[in-house]
Amino acid sequence: MKRIIDLVQQKNHYLEKFYALNEGELLKFAQGDYDGIDVFYKTREDILAVIRYIDSETDKANSQIPEDQVATQEERESLREQLLIKDEYVAHILKQDLQILSCIEATKNSIIRELQEVRKHRKALGRYKTPSHAKRLDEEA
Repeated sequence: MKRIIDLVQQKNHYLEKFYALNEGELLKFAQGDYDGIDVFYKTREDILAVIRYIDSETDKANSQIPEDQVATQEERESLREQLLIKDEYVAHILKQDLQILSCIEATKNSIIRELQEVRKHRKALGRYKTPSHAKRLDEEA
């Protein structure tokens, strides 16, 4: 049981790192700074890989506990506390991810509007082009 508690604590540690990473990048996204988005997503994937590994180790440790082994009251309380912490991190991370997606979506929509405006202005400018000199020379010849 001690091994499982240690693994859940490790998972919480990496969830905390994930949360902090999101928090820092969310502030940048809110200011329109997306320069580090590739590194951000790579770092998130690396942290998630570690969390998946911890989860697999937790499953292994759980399957190796003899059925007749009973956890102490202290172990149950410690595990319950760690699981509550995990749940809090997960809830906060989900909220952050929604905020991150909202920032990215707003920026994407802004870029699309800008591109549409540029395209509209190009069409308008294209209508006012002056005739080319080659065409005039052909007519004079």
